[in-house]
Amino acid sequence: MAKRQNVRIDLNLNIRGLKKSATLAINEKSRELQEQGRQVYKLGFGQSPFPVPEPVVESLRQHAHEKDYLPVKGLPALRQAIAGFYERQQGIKRTAEDVLIGPGSKELLFILQLAYYGDLVIPTPSWVSYSPQAIILGRRVNWVKTHQENDWRLTPEELESICEADPERPRIVILNYPANPTGATYTADRLKKIAEVARKYKVILLSDEIYGELHHSGQHVSVARYYPEGTIISSGLSKWCGAGGWRLGMFVFPGELRWLLDAMAIVASETFTSTSAPIQYAAVEAFRPHEEIDQYLRDAQRILRSVGRYFHGRLTQMRVFAPKPAGGFYLFPNFSFYQTNLSNKGISNSGQLCERLLEDTGIALLPSYDFGRPSEELTARLSYVDFNGAMALQLARTTYKNKSLDEAFVKACCPEMNAAFDQLQQWLQQK
Repeated sequence: MAKRQNVRIDLNLNIRGLKKSATLAINEKSRELQEQGRQVYKLGFGQSPFPVPEPVVESLRQHAHEKDYLPVKGLPALRQAIAGFYERQQGIKRTAEDVLIGPGSKELLFILQLAYYGDLVIPTPSWVSYSPQAIILGRRVNWVKTHQENDWRLTPEELESICEADPERPRIVILNYPANPTGATYTADRLKKIAEVARKYKVILLSDEIYGELHHSGQHVSVARYYPEGTIISSGLSKWCGAGGWRLGMFVFPGELRWLLDAMAIVASETFTSTSAPIQYAAVEAFRPHEEIDQYLRDAQRILRSVGRYFHGRLTQMRVFAPKPAGGFYLFPNFSFYQTNLSNKGISNSGQLCERLLEDTGIALLPSYDFGRPSEELTARLSYVDFNGAMALQLARTTYKNKSLDEAFVKACCPEMNAAFDQLQQWLQQK
């Protein structure tokens, strides 16, 4: 009898060399260090600190028995609620037929690239999973290098320079704002000019507005107002509703791109089939008009605004530049002022910076290299969410109900983050 041989199957070349998502990896590494008894300041993983609003939780309780497969495109009542939400919030008229539900917007982005053959245009710094997904699928990525003096935001001129080189080439341009990892956003005037360029070259704009409801002043504007026929809005429950682990995302399409929605639904039918039924039923409550949820959002925006500005101020005092955050819960510090001190520690790139910082102080940040920046750039992403969100909401609604959220509020709510910044300052200044 012939001896059986072990056959080694090589990884697809598109996957070889990729590693686990940086945001998930830093969360797991932080847990490992904590289990070893180390003090870890979790400023790396971007998860909402706030609890899921109680009306949405109660809706989940009431629908926990739902067990049937739902339509591939999503629960009709949820799709209708989302269409109504965008008409109320943004004045964008959509119907239930324009909405596609998925198990997280991350999965929908992957399927979009599978269904639509075109280049992916990504301004850097950008969220860590945009580029790896394109690489897995064998799509070409065009990086648009943005600049610090513009708070790392895409300009119409930069988009024009990419498109005019090959005007007929199909492209998906990702616009993420308020931005992960910078916390910066766009003015209405800038969005109008970007929309003009997108329309000129007939590109598809994927407007990732997952942090839109966490605009610190509640004034988020969707670019779909200015380029409705070519913009897909991407969002979900993970950030503004504090429900990252529920895994519910959605894409909102214009009628002109219904063919693309239908193509994605075909792929979905052969992959994830449908999104969790109890979660979809519960999510209907999240997108309906609801004063308690509206108040929850106002409180969350108010808290994140005060926390973000306080710690941005602390970085400024350390001579560390970062854009002033306008939404979400991220800062993007540039540590180049301390280049000499860091060099003396053997640090010459963002990866080494974050590794040594975690090892020496227990502060977990994400290197900017994972967000598409040059390795030698001494920038990183800092998530200011290492605090008890439920306690912060309670304090904002009682002691600070009719008062501004001052430094005393931030120090009361964020003692560990304050300690982390003390450690960071001391570590940076060591020669």
